[in-house]
Amino acid sequence: VNVWNQCASHLMGFETDDVMGAHLVSRFITDDYKVSVQNVFTKALVGVETSNFEFPLVTKDGARVQILLNATTRRDEQNRVIGVVGIGQDITARINQEQEYARLIDAANAPIFGIDVEGSVNVWNQCAIRLTGFDAGDVMGKHLVNEFITDDYKDSVQGVFTKALNGEETANFEFPLVTKAGTRVQVLLNATTRRDEKNTVIGVVGIGQDITARMAQEQEYARLIDTANAPIFGIDSNGLVNVWNRNASNLTGFSSEDVMGRHLVNEFITDDFKERVQNVFIKALAGVQTANFEFPLVTKAGVRVEVLLNATTRRDEQNRISGVVGIGQDITARMNQEQEYARLIDAANAPIFGIDVEGSVNVWNQC
Repeated sequence: VNVWNQCASHLMGFETDDVMGAHLVSRFITDDYKVSVQNVFTKALVGVETSNFEFPLVTKDGARVQILLNATTRRDEQNRVIGVVGIGQDITARINQEQEYARLIDAANAPIFGIDVEGSVNVWNQCAIRLTGFDAGDVMGKHLVNEFITDDYKDSVQGVFTKALNGEETANFEFPLVTKAGTRVQVLLNATTRRDEKNTVIGVVGIGQDITARMAQEQEYARLIDTANAPIFGIDSNGLVNVWNRNASNLTGFSSEDVMGRHLVNEFITDDFKERVQNVFIKALAGVQTANFEFPLVTKAGVRVEVLLNATTRRDEQNRISGVVGIGQDITARMNQEQEYARLIDAANAPIFGIDVEGSVNVWNQC
């Protein structure tokens, strides 16, 4: 050692007199870094400089501090190499923080993985291991998309990562991962751009959620809805059809392909009921549900069918309102029968009247 400034003294606890003339690597570098630090200095002594080399120094108290070093060749006035000057930065606190982040990531109860700018895996936490069956040794350095994403999703997942590498993050992206056992698990992903201390993009971190069970349940619900013996339809928050079961198709003659994405009220409700049906849906979208509401639907053949509806608010997994589901009953035949009974009563050749439970007249025929 022939240069040792005040900052080095404060950091290390060694005064200039303690270190001058001592062999830096032999005395102050930990055994596990002696060879690599010596190599950096050896290269600098032949004119090959090194930037951003991380290594530990041992303080006077025996503590280990992490240094980020630029090793610069030192020359005299004849340009002869006479030594090396190291300009360092104490990154102990930053390394400790990174290690704490790494521990938090590894212990998180959500699958977390990361890729570098080449798409190779460089983060793979314990939850990702449990979910996929691949341990860190199986995946580190391998291309995530090429090796672990199903073929039908490779392009879309790569697109999300490419956007994140350009600073455009994506939330709630669903895609499948292939486990070590060959099964397919569904993941809901937030893809976040990863940056270094200079704000340079260095990769992507994905924080996921295993939604395999939820999707299986949703698919089961979809099957139950589709095979139910009642017409069931749904709309999103804009009134556009997003559920239309087989019974609804049988009742109206419109297939799901005919109606999906179209405005239910504007296109399939008779003009005299548009406003009332829309009001029922508006209330349901505000959380106020309606039971036993009667309204007509127009079939593909132009016939009017009467439906008795329960309008139920639909919510997502965060309990946010996402639309309305209507479970109906075709009451066309019943209403026709009631109208036939009313005509028979009115035309009967005997006086017929009726009262309600309050004693008020509600039937009074022609006779």
